[in-house]
Amino acid sequence: MTAPAPAVIRPLAAVHLRDALTAAADHRPAAALAALMHIDPESWTAIEQRTALLGTDLIDLLAHATRGDAA
Repeated sequence: MTAPAPAVIRPLAAVHLRDALTAAADHRPAAALAALMHIDPESWTAIEQRTALLGTDLIDLLAHATRGDAA
């Protein structure tokens, strides 16, 4: 049996995610939310999978960006 292909983050979704994290870091929650709402469902699934592999989730990433913690 073949494993299903992992979900793919489309390039435009990656841009929207970057914009959301940047907006969160700049303390612009409305802009962060707007950027996240532009992410397509397949890319959203892929983002959730990737963040889970890192032991976190998108909410934690946004919070981390908002605090301005060093990486």
